Amino acid sequence: MALLGAAVFITGWTPAPYIYTIGACMFALAQINLPYHGSNKNIKRLRRQQILGALFLVVAGALMFFMHNNEWVMALSIGSFIQLYTAFRIPQERKIF
Repeated sequence: MALLGAAVFITGWTPAPYIYTIGACMFALAQINLPYHGSNKNIKRLRRQQILGALFLVVAGALMFFMHNNEWVMALSIGSFIQLYTAFRIPQERKIF
């Protein structure tokens, strides 16, 4: 839903911010509710970064409503970069320990 909302926002379709924000909120809730009970400090740090990235995606949804230019793209880019980074680093850390 987040990808669809972000892609369709360019066309000016009115429900696009709603679709994106709902998808980003569901993704953020999934990230927040995924616990890590281990003792690895690096994975704990990466999990906090992952949650921060998810919150950036939600902020991008809020900016879609209140800022009618492309400010939301910066928050989306930061959140996406953090999510991509942690998606590769967490499995690497799990292999080490």
